[in-house]
Amino acid sequence: MSEPPVTPERRVRLGLRENRAQFWLLVAIVAFVGAMVGLERSTLPLIGRESFHLSSDAAVLSFLIAFGVVKALTNLGAGALAQRVGRRRLLIAGWAAGLPVPLLIAIAPSWAWIVAANVLLGINQGLAWSMTVLMKIDLVGPRRRGLASGLNEAAGYGAVGLAAGLSGVLAGGFGARSVLVVGGAIIAVTAFLLSVVFVRDTAAHVALEQTRHHGGADEQQPALRRAFAQATYQQPALRSCSQAGLVNNLNDGLAWGLVPLYLAAHGASVAGPLV
Repeated sequence: MSEPPVTPERRVRLGLRENRAQFWLLVAIVAFVGAMVGLERSTLPLIGRESFHLSSDAAVLSFLIAFGVVKALTNLGAGALAQRVGRRRLLIAGWAAGLPVPLLIAIAPSWAWIVAANVLLGINQGLAWSMTVLMKIDLVGPRRRGLASGLNEAAGYGAVGLAAGLSGVLAGGFGARSVLVVGGAIIAVTAFLLSVVFVRDTAAHVALEQTRHHGGADEQQPALRRAFAQATYQQPALRSCSQAGLVNNLNDGLAWGLVPLYLAAHGASVAGPLV
């Protein structure tokens, strides 16, 4: 007798407990994503002033503008590519883009190299952060999506804050640039290897959910232009989410780019209190 066909129901299961190893691995990886940004929070604007002698705030903040624009465009493209290319491949591509960042900062002869490094960091953040949250949602299924998203954001932004504080303390003793280079290299290499060796794609989990809730048929995806219009201004609920995200990231950018310069101008050192 021949074996019965293997269906998605038999291969995989949805749920946090059922997929706890992969789920918590992805939580760790998004923490690495956040830590890459956190390393720059306390130090990079000051490096622009002290190491590259930039006198204009606009020039110092050019790294942040490049990062934000590239990350936004990468997020937009990642949503369209995730289904066709696969979540795991995009996650690995994101960390591959992050690998040269510490090297560029280490050898940078000019501020333009730092801006280029942050272009790659924007790609890393746009792909890696997006894929970790999508893969967690795939694993847990529709009932636990809110919990999966919350744990993702808590781990990512918690790592941002922790790495920012730790890098500030270490920079006082070892130098801001050295902390960025060594810490960034450890984070990028570790997260890349974890993604390549241990992360498994979640396409089967997506197929299982579609079988259970949509009769096995793929949902019709709206065109990018239509989806952008719906999320940006046509549907009130999505419009509110988009506006909240804009304000949140604007505040985040101001804290990243302007607060270190403001504190330095008022006598604060990288690791110490106001004088």
